[in-house]
Amino acid sequence: MSAHIVLTSHSQGRGEKAAHPIHWGAATPQERGPIIASLTSPVHRNAIGTHSGAYAIYRALAVASGNLDRDHRPDFTDTTPAESVGPHPQWSDPASIVSLDPYGHMVASAFAAEIAAGVDIRPTIAITKAHINMPELRAAIQAGRLKPDGRILFENGDARVTKAAIDPVWYLPGLAERFGIKESALRRNLFEQTGGMFPELVTRSDLKVFLPPIGGMTLYCFGEMSELGKPETKVACRVHDECNGSDVFGSDICTCRPYLAHGIEVCIEMAQQGGVGLVIYNRKEGRALGEVTKFLVYNARKRQVGGDRAETYFARTECVAGVQDMRFQELMPDVFHWLGVKRIDRWASMSNMKHGALVEQGIEVVERVPIPDELIPADARVEMDAKVAAGYFSAIAPVSAIELALPKGRGLAE
Repeated sequence: MSAHIVLTSHSQGRGEKAAHPIHWGAATPQERGPIIASLTSPVHRNAIGTHSGAYAIYRALAVASGNLDRDHRPDFTDTTPAESVGPHPQWSDPASIVSLDPYGHMVASAFAAEIAAGVDIRPTIAITKAHINMPELRAAIQAGRLKPDGRILFENGDARVTKAAIDPVWYLPGLAERFGIKESALRRNLFEQTGGMFPELVTRSDLKVFLPPIGGMTLYCFGEMSELGKPETKVACRVHDECNGSDVFGSDICTCRPYLAHGIEVCIEMAQQGGVGLVIYNRKEGRALGEVTKFLVYNARKRQVGGDRAETYFARTECVAGVQDMRFQELMPDVFHWLGVKRIDRWASMSNMKHGALVEQGIEVVERVPIPDELIPADARVEMDAKVAAGYFSAIAPVSAIELALPKGRGLAE
């Protein structure tokens, strides 16, 4: 292992950076150029950050502890996508996709010559196939709401899916434009708020692509992924932001897992009718405020004078976090542009922010599907009443101001 440290805050001064320029929004991966953020060959780097998002730190620990060779390069044999995606017209519009690399799944084939020549280029998207099985699906079969067809859904509750893992890749000029701010302001705040972790943000204006150390997303597709992007294909969708407590452990303070399960049911129905169902799962725990902040808010809600009530639902979050929500749904439509989707026929979501972001990006939403009232856990009624009162879509009318002020959530000791 070399003791020499190579700083990335300035160009290597050898001219190599011009060998792989990035032309964001180009119509082919070759014209666009590869995204190179690997550390095994610093002279080829043309992006800020590194691969693996939030898991890059674990890679550092593996190298430091001697469990991983710092110069290891992946063998891409048999790793090609299990389904093809694109290209779609949106890929050649630099304003349509700014938070992921639309060619991220094509790396091993599109840049095979460069990889063979020693350039360390890595995928940021992987596509595979699987079966999923949830008790809610078996319950839906038993209740007669879903019927196994042996193609999408099986008698044992298995559902066949194609799934794609997507790491974030940010095109900084496009990201700044999406938020209506200057690129210099975006770069400075990214630099300062990460404790100066990425100096290139402020020293390398020639580097326009950033791989941030955050969680990515997983796409679950029910039906034929190849049908997406066709005008005649009907699409059902649930965009879901991570909630570990509810999604995995069934915590009943929110509607997250019930809505996720309901959204999957809607997606399976659409696939069985000849369309495609999509579930987009984003790692944005606790409205991207983090799980620690979320649990602090839970305590504040349960201990406040007057009990846990919808009237103060958002205020208690803002008292702790300083803001109600940091998920920034403005970036969420990018995955639909990647898939070529221009219309969502059944949208299993009540969020006004998600709906507004889609419409702003020119994606039509035909029908909005709220969570059925019977699926709302008792302790989650506070959340639901607060969201409906704040403008979230629902088939039921918002409760009165008097009702909003009534405590409906359990206390901490209950």
